[in-house]
Amino acid sequence: MENENKMEKKIEEVKDAVIEDKTEEKKEKKCCGLGICSKLGKKDGCKKYGMVVAAVVLILLIAGSFAAKQYRQKVDVGSEVIKTKVQKFVSENVPETAKTEIKEIKLDGQLYKVAVIVDKQEIPVFVTRDGKKLIQAQGVIELDQPKAEPKDSPAAEKAEAEQKADVPTVDLFVMSFCPYGTQIEKGILPVLETLGSKIKFNLKFVDYAMHGQNEIDENVRQYCIQKTQQPKLDNYLKCYLKVGQGTADSCMRAAGVNAAQVKTCVSETDKQFAINENAKDKSKWDNATYPPFNVDKEDNDKFGVQGSPTLVVNGTTLSAGRDSASLLKAVCSGFTNQPKECAKELSATAPAPGFGDGAAAAGAPAAACETPQQ
Repeated sequence: MENENKMEKKIEEVKDAVIEDKTEEKKEKKCCGLGICSKLGKKDGCKKYGMVVAAVVLILLIAGSFAAKQYRQKVDVGSEVIKTKVQKFVSENVPETAKTEIKEIKLDGQLYKVAVIVDKQEIPVFVTRDGKKLIQAQGVIELDQPKAEPKDSPAAEKAEAEQKADVPTVDLFVMSFCPYGTQIEKGILPVLETLGSKIKFNLKFVDYAMHGQNEIDENVRQYCIQKTQQPKLDNYLKCYLKVGQGTADSCMRAAGVNAAQVKTCVSETDKQFAINENAKDKSKWDNATYPPFNVDKEDNDKFGVQGSPTLVVNGTTLSAGRDSASLLKAVCSGFTNQPKECAKELSATAPAPGFGDGAAAAGAPAAACETPQQ
């Protein structure tokens, strides 16, 4: 109930800023929210994202100043047109496996309030009466803006590791609530099980958090499970990736993780890197948009990490599919002499983005959660 109240309050703030002609300095749009990311493209190179079913809200930064007269005009396209536009937006941004429904549309002052149901989760959104702008939580989406073609992460350039090693070092940078980070984690777990101690695997985190406090908390939790009880991380992830938020405690129990050790580590890590302190101080944020998450900051800078996911093998940033077969091939490219396990046949079907089971749609691009290049 508290989260719902906070969300409704934030929606009202955005509505007020639009309708009452409250303007603010134009900000650069970012393309990912609390687990549900937009596919809207940007001419400045912003990444095209897909929406994710497991999360609750869309979050996009307000893109510039809006004059109240735009919304006070007597242009009203009607509820049927609004419904058609929202349905089109949802169909383009939600995975095909998700069950969606427009539950209700009603006029709310100068805006239409639309209740969108995604896999039984209601997501309230607002649309201007002219049908041009969709407003949700912290942002505004241009419904008529053409979508840009997706492109690969700028950090992912090589197909094979340039350096070879008897025991390759595999660093995977993610955000714990990025749908594409969870997608590659699901894909790489069978690889880790196959290769075991023949590789050194490190789960690392991108140095900013795009998906709110839940992501910050889970990043620290996974960091501490790995730091204090590394052999139990894989089983924790297998459990947590099935549902996500709300399952951390039960998944730690299932994986045999000592929760007391993790709690102590979380407190110490928070103090060491001023994680929550920086999250509350927007002057420390990346362009006042995303809070920093600096536990792996040095390696982010070293490897030029741009977003989630980023796969690095023996210091080489690799471009690889999200399916287990492709990831096994990429990781095995780092061996001086590949072991027999590298010939094992793993699934060539990429997991679906986000939490839960299922497969990605055929031909879906390997997208990422990242900010535009500065």
